[in-house]
Amino acid sequence: MENTRRIRIEVSGLVQGVFFRAATEQLAVSLGLVGSVRNLANGSVEIEVQGANDPVERLLAWAHHGPPSARVDKVEVTQLEFDETLLSFRIRRG
Repeated sequence: MENTRRIRIEVSGLVQGVFFRAATEQLAVSLGLVGSVRNLANGSVEIEVQGANDPVERLLAWAHHGPPSARVDKVEVTQLEFDETLLSFRIRRG
């Protein structure tokens, strides 16, 4: 789909136990994005987000600092294929 994209963002640092997932979900929903966020076993947070380019870029820019109590050390981005089955944004467990 033109002017849309889907990406995976892996955020490392002090990003678990600081409301990173909840803040990500709130921002993604407010921007009209779909996808998910979850904690990874290695201590990082994984965000998969899909939507219009501008809102995706806004969420990506936010992920570089996260909520006030987070400390982001590294952000890795992977381009993914568009998934028409995604209908909402949610926090995934595990």
